Amino acid sequence: MPDLNPLDPKLVSKHKPRPIPVITVFVRHSAKCPHRKRGEFFKGCKCWKHLRWSYAGTQYRQAAGSKDWEGAMRERRKIEAEYEAQGQPRAGQPATIGEIVETFLRDKEGQNLNAGVLKKYRRELARFAEFCGKHGKDFLAHVGLPDLTDYRAKWEGEYPSSRTRQKVQERLRSFFRYALNAGLIPRNPAAALSAIKVDVAPTLPLDAGQYQSLLDAVGEVFGDPIKAARIRALIRCMRCTGLAIGDAVGLERTAIKYDTAKQITRVVTSRAKTGVDVSIPIPADLARELAEVANGNPRYVFWQTGNGAPESAVKQWHRDLRQVFEKAGMPEGHPHQLRDTAAVEWLNAGIPLEEVSRLLGHASIRTTEKHYAPWVKSRQDRLDSLVMATWHA
Repeated sequence: MPDLNPLDPKLVSKHKPRPIPVITVFVRHSAKCPHRKRGEFFKGCKCWKHLRWSYAGTQYRQAAGSKDWEGAMRERRKIEAEYEAQGQPRAGQPATIGEIVETFLRDKEGQNLNAGVLKKYRRELARFAEFCGKHGKDFLAHVGLPDLTDYRAKWEGEYPSSRTRQKVQERLRSFFRYALNAGLIPRNPAAALSAIKVDVAPTLPLDAGQYQSLLDAVGEVFGDPIKAARIRALIRCMRCTGLAIGDAVGLERTAIKYDTAKQITRVVTSRAKTGVDVSIPIPADLARELAEVANGNPRYVFWQTGNGAPESAVKQWHRDLRQVFEKAGMPEGHPHQLRDTAAVEWLNAGIPLEEVSRLLGHASIRTTEKHYAPWVKSRQDRLDSLVMATWHA
């Protein structure tokens, strides 16, 4: 760490105007730590936590004085407050990367995104700001395509999955698009980044036999009949509604509504990821099943406690479902296949793509096309066959 004190009033005054730096919390794993392979942002171990940031073209590192992540966060906030106390940038100066990041994150918070998505944006943009600081890039207008190429070259170590790297690039592009639309930069170099090829096969829909095997396996995995009933109801709910596991686990009782005019029950909710409203009819027997298992919490159907982070509840249900998939002879099975199954069945039934997109709660029909293009073609093949059959009538 440099000998200079970054909070020395003389240093701060010399380099005004400067924003509050983006301070990153990380962990230095001990040689015996069993979590070393999880990387420097793993929160669950008891190794010492540290802080790093860039200010006035200089890199700083500091021990957080805590083995607990929350303790390190408190130290980070303390340092940020000290920077803030030294004074803010003057009006009329170009926005720095740190300032644009914070403005962008406030915009994302206003979009009603879930905490998990916001956390990813904050973590990834903090890494981006740190990279820029190390390379002397204080302003976003100074960042070009070669800089982004160098930055992306480091992702493989941080994000082993190509699908994750693809998502990280999408979020980075979203950040640059915002800055461009806000008039904060004259061009968008992120738009020129080449696409990342995903080498992980997408999840596939279940056929009728696999779906029945999944339901049959529930009782074999969970001896507790109450637990088994809840797992079975969740599987059926995801299959019939196309809800992702996070939306299904967080499903509220009030979202299950009876349509007196049509005499059907429907699930009316909004997707946590996109905020898009969905309204999906469900079979009468599933409606009764959901009512029977919704006895743990006055607000939620599946989330019994309703306390803590939603992500923790989703992870537990995810682990339960993975056990069921394994017992059903699908060790590589994934809960998202239930959502895929609903989407493909809707498409094959002849429901227009734009309507399936609405049922899935996608923010854009292009998302639906990207994920379900093979089945859009199979649906068209089926329609072609039906039309051709009329030629000989």
